[in-house]
Amino acid sequence: MPVQPLPGAGHTSWGLLVVRYGIGGVLVLAGLVVLIINPSGFGVEGFALGAGGGLSVILLNVLFRLGVEGDKEREQEEAARRYLDEHGVWPDEDPKRV
Repeated sequence: MPVQPLPGAGHTSWGLLVVRYGIGGVLVLAGLVVLIINPSGFGVEGFALGAGGGLSVILLNVLFRLGVEGDKEREQEEAARRYLDEHGVWPDEDPKRV
């Protein structure tokens, strides 16, 4: 019996994507706008602030999602090992071949 993914895993709403990546994108865009409006002095500092903050928010979300994926893989591996203990074969193996 193959290991089934968790219910709702893989389904991401648009609102969640906007919160995860849209906020960082808006910060980067705001930095670009400030740089275009005032290309010297405050514009460069505003661009650095906006781009640095936005990219750090995006990177933080990407790293968090990678960490969560690792947890899912560990749970699937644990379920496969329990199946092996109960049935004597790995979940994706053909029991007739063994």
